[in-house]
Amino acid sequence: MKNSEKPSATKAANTNGSVPNNASAIVEPASDAATELRGLFIDSLKDIYWAENALVGALPKMAANATSASLASAIKEHHAVTQNQIARLEQVFDIVGEKAEGKKCEAMAGLLKEGDSILEETVPGAVRDAGIIAASQKIEHYEIATYGTLVAFAKTLGENDAAKLLTQTLAEEKEADCLLNDVALNAVNIVAAE
Repeated sequence: MKNSEKPSATKAANTNGSVPNNASAIVEPASDAATELRGLFIDSLKDIYWAENALVGALPKMAANATSASLASAIKEHHAVTQNQIARLEQVFDIVGEKAEGKKCEAMAGLLKEGDSILEETVPGAVRDAGIIAASQKIEHYEIATYGTLVAFAKTLGENDAAKLLTQTLAEEKEADCLLNDVALNAVNIVAAE
């Protein structure tokens, strides 16, 4: 193949087969955009702080709509854990010298909206329970990714006390995901498949 025949990484085809104009893909930063890792770290803390507070409001609805006792119990338990995680985030804000405040997390807002849709699109029972687990695990996976990133940022910034607290929360989110998986595989999904 000649050099002129090599595929270009910048000329990937769109779904309609056309080549995108890469110049239009450049996003101009907002006037208050982060210019350093610390700014991105603080912004990410605000994002997850909003997300956790929104989740505290949504979990009781999810538990109320679950018909599996083990699922309802797992959700209620995670509600209490999430309240502790919010308090822990407030400690992190204090450690890094920032006011604990949230910034709307579009990802969590979308995940919670999707959870509401699942409730509307399923009848009460095992199928709805399976949907609640699916929605809950999407939330857990988002939180695992977020806390993993926050731990890495904190360590890089030398915020070791903050990293320890965030690592605690990361472990709790992983534990919640495993518990949901166990409830799904050992009970809910089996009943829903019948």
